[in-house]
Amino acid sequence: MIKNLINLLFPPICVGCNSVLLQNEKIICLKCRHELPYTDHPITNANMTYKKFYGRLPLVHGSSLLYYRKKGITQQLIHHLKYKGQQEIGTLLAEWYLARFEANPDLQTVTDIIPVPLHPKRLRERGYNQLTTFGRTLADGFHTFYNDQLLYRKRYSKTQTQKTLFGRTETDMELFALRDINCCRGKHFLLIDDVITTGSTLEACGKQLLKLPGARLSIATIAYTDS
Repeated sequence: MIKNLINLLFPPICVGCNSVLLQNEKIICLKCRHELPYTDHPITNANMTYKKFYGRLPLVHGSSLLYYRKKGITQQLIHHLKYKGQQEIGTLLAEWYLARFEANPDLQTVTDIIPVPLHPKRLRERGYNQLTTFGRTLADGFHTFYNDQLLYRKRYSKTQTQKTLFGRTETDMELFALRDINCCRGKHFLLIDDVITTGSTLEACGKQLLKLPGARLSIATIAYTDS
């Protein structure tokens, strides 16, 4: 009764278009869901996410769920996940990712889901890592482990939006480190992030993970910036 009263006074709103959600709708309305810009990446590696890291990282697999466009539905979803505390969006996005990529044989050998880490100061400011629910849901789907302790960010850094590609890459390579270089062998890491832009952050994290003996690396992101 209390839940029904709350919904009556404060009805759930679609993240995409701000319309009132119907009873069977969750987070976004059916119309917005049909308009989501899926990448249509095949379950093979013939896609732009994988190709983004040619000559940079030796990936087993790479894929992204959605395209990221300014003022688009994807941007709204990630904004509410990242800054509005709507962590259930991460769960929903991971379920959609699994529906499209769970059958990929390369991903069946993943042993650890690794999120791009936040610095402790940023984590305190935000209160959570926006990748946690996305990563935990992927771990459940792939029957593996969510590991947010292996990789860490060494220093606090402000937004890099205005930096050049060279400047971002140069800085990112110095940002991340492993807590234990001898902790594990022969792992297949699935490194996750919300949006790929230049790919420099994922490259820096991936190079750290590949320092581990026998490590293999795949990448999965919520969105890919195509412009």
